[in-house]
Amino acid sequence: MNQQTALITGGTKGIGKAVAQRLLSEGFDVLLTYGSDIQRANEVKDELASAFPSSRVYILQADISDLTSIDLICDYVSDNGLSIGSVIFNAGLTDRTDFHQINPDEWKHVFDANVHFPVFLLQKLYDQMQPGASVVFTGSLMGIHPHSVSLVYGVTKSTVHALVKNLVKFLAPKGIRVNAVAPGFVDTEWQKTKPAKIKANINAKIALGRFCEPEELTDVYLMLVENKYINGEIITVDGAYSYK
Repeated sequence: MNQQTALITGGTKGIGKAVAQRLLSEGFDVLLTYGSDIQRANEVKDELASAFPSSRVYILQADISDLTSIDLICDYVSDNGLSIGSVIFNAGLTDRTDFHQINPDEWKHVFDANVHFPVFLLQKLYDQMQPGASVVFTGSLMGIHPHSVSLVYGVTKSTVHALVKNLVKFLAPKGIRVNAVAPGFVDTEWQKTKPAKIKANINAKIALGRFCEPEELTDVYLMLVENKYINGEIITVDGAYSYK
């Protein structure tokens, strides 16, 4: 049993929750941050604590678009005596405002959440992380293929991929590895709201003909957390998108 603490941003739903369940099943403790739904977060905490009684589940409300949340997280880690062995950056924002209408504040809001928040959280959390710890970002297929709707989302996810490569040098002195998973279309709650016609059009571009289930990504996250030699990599998990 690992019995180390993994910090997962956006850990109470979708991919984040699936990763939390997988790590708990492997003996990790988890600290899950969430945005605003306190009732849901408490329900998830109770659910996970009941399913994995030998591990500890912590939850913390922390808005990733508000950089003051960085101090909130670091103080919580310190106050609870947690030693962070893994950080999984799962939470993210998008903005679908038309290119001709988006303004600098909206643009910066997404950059704060997707890029600035993880950079400065890692900077401040560095001393509280275990030597040899693992950092896993959630990138995106839209950081590789141009995003047809949200310019800022595609650009920030491309930046996340570059960030992984560049952070390697700065985290190496402590033996901290940094990688990313770049999922394609995943059947999370948000994606379930897509109209059937749009979903069918996407499926037609995927060799496997379907969206990924959140649970199918957890093998990759666990591998990046536990493998001691994978470093600076972006692992794309998209079912072979745009194969034709």
